[in-house]
Amino acid sequence: MEHMNKLVLLRHGQSQWNLENRFTGWKDVPLTEKGIKEANNAGHLLKKHNIKIDKVFSSILERANKTAEIAIKASEIENLHQNGKLIYEKDQKLNERDYGDLVGLNKAETADKFGKEQVHIWRRSYDTPPPNGESLKDVVDRVSPYFTETIEPHILNKKNVLIVAHGNSLRAIMIKVGMYKPEEISSIELPTGNPLCLDYQNGKLNEHYYLD
Repeated sequence: MEHMNKLVLLRHGQSQWNLENRFTGWKDVPLTEKGIKEANNAGHLLKKHNIKIDKVFSSILERANKTAEIAIKASEIENLHQNGKLIYEKDQKLNERDYGDLVGLNKAETADKFGKEQVHIWRRSYDTPPPNGESLKDVVDRVSPYFTETIEPHILNKKNVLIVAHGNSLRAIMIKVGMYKPEEISSIELPTGNPLCLDYQNGKLNEHYYLD
């Protein structure tokens, strides 16, 4: 019998520094009111589509953790709570890309300081890191082994898995599962708080779509 299960990728809701257009990286920044609404909405979408999550993974950053907690609460999936708290695995391997010296600068300040072209290269190239930071390739190298060893076994075990993380760590997973090639990924924008659903059939990725 064919068995379908899902991997759901969720970028955290809007954070204060998303709103201010700043490079955030590993800095802990809270969700905005809009970000909280987005996380709630993500949970309602899981409920609407009757997706029962078995296992949740997140980075160690507050904006992702809060999004996971709010979304699962809104989804009314009961089996993931103990004493009112969400049970989930947090690991810094799922953290956002570390932007190094750019952290805290807004995009305009960065262009003034380093030049527009240089900033474009750092943001969009696959393997050129900003000063003291990580390239997207570094993020892929960090996320991939963790995905293979810790997350993939649950998918192969036909569980529904939710990963709540960040634009770049989720891009790394998209490369890892074969959705995109490294040279294509920089043009892929992940909206905040919108669940991207990957359908697996007998352990093979079948299709992917955003929930609405």
